[in-house]
Amino acid sequence: MKKKLYSYKNSGVNISLGNKFVKHVGKLTKKNVKKTNNTIGSFSSLYDISALNIKNPVIVSCTDGVGTKLELSDKYNQLTTIGIDLVAMCVNDLIVQGARPLFFLDYIAVEKIKLSKLKKILSGILRGCKLSNCELVGGETAEMPGIYKKNKFDLAGFCTGIVSKKNILKKDNVKNGDIILAIPSTGIHSNGYSLIRNILKKNVLPVKIKKELIRPTKIYVNEILNLCKKNLIHSAANITGGGIVENIIRSVPNNLTANIDLSKIKVKKIFSWLKSKNISDNEMLRTFNCGVGFCLIIEKKNYKKIKKYFTNSFLPYEIGFISKDNIRLKLYNKLKWQK
Repeated sequence: MKKKLYSYKNSGVNISLGNKFVKHVGKLTKKNVKKTNNTIGSFSSLYDISALNIKNPVIVSCTDGVGTKLELSDKYNQLTTIGIDLVAMCVNDLIVQGARPLFFLDYIAVEKIKLSKLKKILSGILRGCKLSNCELVGGETAEMPGIYKKNKFDLAGFCTGIVSKKNILKKDNVKNGDIILAIPSTGIHSNGYSLIRNILKKNVLPVKIKKELIRPTKIYVNEILNLCKKNLIHSAANITGGGIVENIIRSVPNNLTANIDLSKIKVKKIFSWLKSKNISDNEMLRTFNCGVGFCLIIEKKNYKKIKKYFTNSFLPYEIGFISKDNIRLKLYNKLKWQK
């Protein structure tokens, strides 16, 4: 009896298919990558910062994922936008410190490589990079049978940016009397999906709500960096996991207090629908952005100037102020849920 010949392929890893995807990525990114002898598929990625002419440059880096939003994007066949979410989660963190995103790398782990699915994910990543003016310079695609269940996958993103040392946004810049501005989100963005999926187990999903669940995360790069150039921001906060209550205090020094009037927050309908499924106000605030995707802390006199850099859909509005106190956060009034 002839003995079975073992191979990587019959063990669940298709190297040839993986190479095909790498070539596809290289083809799509070839014209976007700067002339630094950088090639998709190399051992590492290069990026020439000498032409940026930034005095005392500081490199800023971050990594993030999109959580279990993956499950719904896959279920509803909306994989072309999940890559935008991935980029957004990273670049929106970078700009909190005033950094300009330079390049992005992705990590895609799958049970089994399916080129059609990977190409859809990649299209969103490239779209996200374009929206944030950074370049996809590399990444890793890992086929991991036995680790992931059938048809399951995960994504992670890594982004690097740059900022002049004197222009770094620091919470120490915040002053007593500053005001807090809310910039609207597009919806849920990429946090709280484990709670949402739990709700969906016992609730019928309206068609309109379905569209809201998979709407991609807003990328705030261009607006925030334009404000940074004009020195109009003291501090900023990306409102992700933990909501506004846990993220705003990360951008305020310990000797000052962030005062938030919850009744001023413009709550989107999707959050009111979620709230109606028996979730407390406190849980909503700690889990979701509730309509606020990003916050700015500014000097009040600059408010009118700042509004000029935004479209009507994402026009910042005042929700609070900074005072001198021993308490990190004070919340006033209640959120106004839509009926």
